[in-house]
Amino acid sequence: MAELVIRGATVVDGTGAPGRRADVAVRDGRITGIGRRLPGRSVLDATGLVLCPGFVDMHAHSDLALLTAPDHAAKVSQGVTCEVLGQDGLSYAPVDDGTLDQIRHAIAGWNGNPPDFDWSWRSVGEYLDRLDRGIAVNACYLVPQGSVRMLAMGWDRRPATGAELDRQRELVATALREGAVGMSSGLTYAPGMYADTAELAALCEVVAAHGGYYSPHQRSYGVGALEAYAEMIEVSLRSGCPLHLAHATMNFGVNQGRAGDFLALLDRAVAAGCDLTLDTYPYLPGSTTLVALLPSWASRGGPAAILRRLDDPTELALIRHDVERRGSDGCHGVPVDWQAVEISGSHSPDAIGRTVAELAEARGRRPFDVYRDLLVADGLSTTIIQHVGHEENVRAIMRHPAHTGGSDGLLAAAKPHPRAWGTFPRYLGHYVRELGVLGLEECVAHLTGRPARRLRLADRGLIRPGHHADLVLFDPATVADTATFADPCRPATGIPHVFVGGTRVIADGRPTGALPGRALRRTADGSTR
Repeated sequence: MAELVIRGATVVDGTGAPGRRADVAVRDGRITGIGRRLPGRSVLDATGLVLCPGFVDMHAHSDLALLTAPDHAAKVSQGVTCEVLGQDGLSYAPVDDGTLDQIRHAIAGWNGNPPDFDWSWRSVGEYLDRLDRGIAVNACYLVPQGSVRMLAMGWDRRPATGAELDRQRELVATALREGAVGMSSGLTYAPGMYADTAELAALCEVVAAHGGYYSPHQRSYGVGALEAYAEMIEVSLRSGCPLHLAHATMNFGVNQGRAGDFLALLDRAVAAGCDLTLDTYPYLPGSTTLVALLPSWASRGGPAAILRRLDDPTELALIRHDVERRGSDGCHGVPVDWQAVEISGSHSPDAIGRTVAELAEARGRRPFDVYRDLLVADGLSTTIIQHVGHEENVRAIMRHPAHTGGSDGLLAAAKPHPRAWGTFPRYLGHYVRELGVLGLEECVAHLTGRPARRLRLADRGLIRPGHHADLVLFDPATVADTATFADPCRPATGIPHVFVGGTRVIADGRPTGALPGRALRRTADGSTR
């Protein structure tokens, strides 16, 4: 007999098929039956609710949050049961002692940098083992190309030598053998951005040979965005590696109304044989670190070298020219609009929630001087929200059949982007119920079955007998994001129950504190388990 029967829900199974009313039985963490009036030791009345697979966050920045706060309320409260970590080419494995220290400082704005924390892992396998000690959701890991390049050749802004490329390929292969599901890049972040197309393709050949996929944050989402997407497609076709485009937006004023051009490029790529998917978040602004706006040349040498340049009047003048006039490659080729750059995380409390332009007016200084002062005072860890998106582009891209959901949520800032708490209920409430941009069953497939196929998750992502009971119950009439830009850390409404492996992590709308999740590893047969 089943341990639990979820009775009378509308079952939306993750395939895109129409929902149907049924009971779902669960035993030993797996779905054992789907039908009517199934028996069970415990029965949960789900009349009026939708039961679907747990949501898969294809672009998460919870690499430390899962370890420092493993109950992970930001994600379980919105129905996420699996996250993909190691994003944007920078994360904490593989590392050695020197690169770990540099990475901790380089991405402190993304994840924080807790001082009294056990950083004892060095390899991908050891990091995944640490996750296995107890987390609320399941997690997959992408080997970060920027971290790999840092290990092989530091922060040099030049092509890799043959020996350095061989070293990178071996590091990627080892990470994949230890369970990584693919490789990420951050091609507006140093040092990964210093790799050329040929270097990326050579690494992706290794990823393809191990059954993984490539997930790049490309070189531009502003000026030259289409050319940057085309380069990623070229890397995929040259290497034979499946491609998953990270936070696939068309941002900044230069790209308003150009989603059709982007989607046509994708369709041509698929017709040419590219195995392609993408993820987006259902918001307009983006979020990153203030240091990311620097030109790539100013980041060579790593954090200590950046801080030295910020104290050099000659170099500072060159940085200002690139940032404010020419448009730096760190800011996607677009001159920075200081009115669009809002501080979300800083050691200066008066800065949080205000734009650089507003701070400059209040302090009687030039915006660039405020920018420089914040970088120095925060040790490069300032986090920002950049108001650069276009609603028509967001809606058009989420309709594409290759689309999946990814929050890109940065959790460490004092006032983070609300997507960290609201992405998945916002899809269901705002874009399904209120606007009708996607149908309910279609949207659920985007957030569950489709990303599970990309990750090659074994027995997850669908409601089927034998599959793991990673499940979400939500009210289609009330599900909604409540996180706002003014108050961003508010949990969703209308999601009363969430299960990971049959264990409730949300019960009656509240976190239970249970930690049934674990690291899901790519295995020798190519599946992720």
